[in-house]
Amino acid sequence: MCPIPVYNYCLMAGRNVVGERVRLARRMAKPPIKQTELAARLQTQGIGLSQPSIAKIEAGKRPVIDVEVAALAQALGVSVGWLFGEVQEHK
Repeated sequence: MCPIPVYNYCLMAGRNVVGERVRLARRMAKPPIKQTELAARLQTQGIGLSQPSIAKIEAGKRPVIDVEVAALAQALGVSVGWLFGEVQEHK
């Protein structure tokens, strides 16, 4: 049983719902965006996420706060809704 259902995901300790979508958005970008490049894009927005932190987010081992989700969406050129799996197609 899922302790905290959110949309089609289940929040558990040490997991997040956007990590898989962050990885997918990076890989679908033309050209693909490396984790280090994403970290640099976030830095320009005042978000200090390192490459190892991004790797943990993508692996579901680090939670993501609201301002980070918004910055990730902007840096990846997708919507916040898409990162949360609410929207099936990214922009």
